[in-house]
Amino acid sequence: MINNEIFEDLFVLEMASNHQGSVERGLQIISAFSKVARFNNVRTAIKLQFRDIDNFVHKDFVGRDDIRYVKRLADTKMSKEDFGILVEAIRKSGCIPMSTPFDEKSVDWCVEFEMPIIKVASADNNDWTLLEKIATTKKPVIISTGGMTQKDMDDVVHFFTSRNITLSLNHCIAAYPHEDNECELNQIDYLRHRYPDLVIGYSCHEYHDWSASMYIAYGKGARTFERHIDIDDDGFKVATYSSLPAQIDTWFKAWHKAQEMCGTSGNHRRNFIDREIAYLDSYVRGVYAKRDLVAGQTLSEEDYYMAIPLQKGQVSSRELMLGKYGHKLLTSCKKDAPITVSILDTPYSSDPSMLEAFNKRGL
Repeated sequence: MINNEIFEDLFVLEMASNHQGSVERGLQIISAFSKVARFNNVRTAIKLQFRDIDNFVHKDFVGRDDIRYVKRLADTKMSKEDFGILVEAIRKSGCIPMSTPFDEKSVDWCVEFEMPIIKVASADNNDWTLLEKIATTKKPVIISTGGMTQKDMDDVVHFFTSRNITLSLNHCIAAYPHEDNECELNQIDYLRHRYPDLVIGYSCHEYHDWSASMYIAYGKGARTFERHIDIDDDGFKVATYSSLPAQIDTWFKAWHKAQEMCGTSGNHRRNFIDREIAYLDSYVRGVYAKRDLVAGQTLSEEDYYMAIPLQKGQVSSRELMLGKYGHKLLTSCKKDAPITVSILDTPYSSDPSMLEAFNKRGL
């Protein structure tokens, strides 16, 4: 039996890019929230986001201020050395340092900084190239399940547990923010029943109330919790889904709120909301040609690379398959061009509904 104690009653405070690329602002956030954690005597991790931005964004889209995600990454970019300062400050504060790595090089940073736990974001919960890299670290993993189908969850649970990697799943609505009636807290029951050997958590992004959802989630058996955090001492406009120190300190109650937030059935997978799917698609890496490719060749690891943004009709990291299930090219593709589903010999290209889905998503 895998030891799940590392996840039990763990509170993860997500700093995201709220440091605004400033080490000083990051240190202020760590100081403010570690004090709240100590006052409440709770086991708390403060989590950063690692990206190798110079390679994460496709070179043709660097500097594109009209693409929100690309601009935000550029505006909040920090060096590995800067992150090292924040990691050390988190440790000295008495909190646990954690990170969400969004690319393979960032996984190496997690190892170098000796992060005890790695978090996988909803946008990457079936990015198998990234998951394979994370598995090589053998570190405990928490995965948010926003937008994740049942098959994908079963596959990822088997993938990590069969390698004796300690795993936790977070129920998550990957819409930022989401309404109380979109919380679907009965999904905690669903995950606990399907994966009884795992610790199930709740990563929350509601913004009307900081009490009811925690009370309900804990009562349903969630044992690890996550929220985005920020400070407003410097006049910075805090995102609606982020919590201030006083809000993280709040207790929970209200029967009417509990009834509203419990949502639908705990016996089947929920329906995804359109905003959630659109949000996740904007974070998924597209597959690009590493060199000029010719019709008839079978795609191999030497032929492609992955980067954002995902473009319309383009194959993403989610659909890429190599080896004996590899894709054969129907037509040629120039270097650095997106590899689209229409030029690959794949089951997706003969399914009208799948083709429509490919052409609707992306930039």
